[in-house]
Amino acid sequence: MNVRRFASRAAREHDAGFTLIELLVVMIIIGVLAAIAIPIFLTQRQKAHDSATKADVSNLGKEVATYFVEGTGTLVLDYSVPGRVSLTDGGYTTFARLTVGSVPPAVGASSGLDQPMGWCVALTDPDGSGKTFKYSAMNGLENGACP
Repeated sequence: MNVRRFASRAAREHDAGFTLIELLVVMIIIGVLAAIAIPIFLTQRQKAHDSATKADVSNLGKEVATYFVEGTGTLVLDYSVPGRVSLTDGGYTTFARLTVGSVPPAVGASSGLDQPMGWCVALTDPDGSGKTFKYSAMNGLENGACP
């Protein structure tokens, strides 16, 4: 009798696992869900970088606008310190913070920094969609680089 109990118990434990087909079906389902979710995640990540760049260029533009309330010189923008832009005209200096990734574009980073109503500043983020965003005295936030 003890041998039969042991044999039937061993048979029940052997049947307790998953079959190869069941494991393959689960793996296929996980693969399909990952194929759907990963591109959506990457797109949302690019949008987040673009939104941060828009916020950075708006803050930078507002710092330039604040300077021109009383300042009259030509501003110089210094991007040498990562995460920070230094705005100076020789006697006046202030800083604008940048999020990780926002950098000046290769072409059209700024223009008219000696004109109170004609200035423009631009930023881009290589980790975003690759778009450049500008903030100008006349039009505020827009897509594109400075002329």
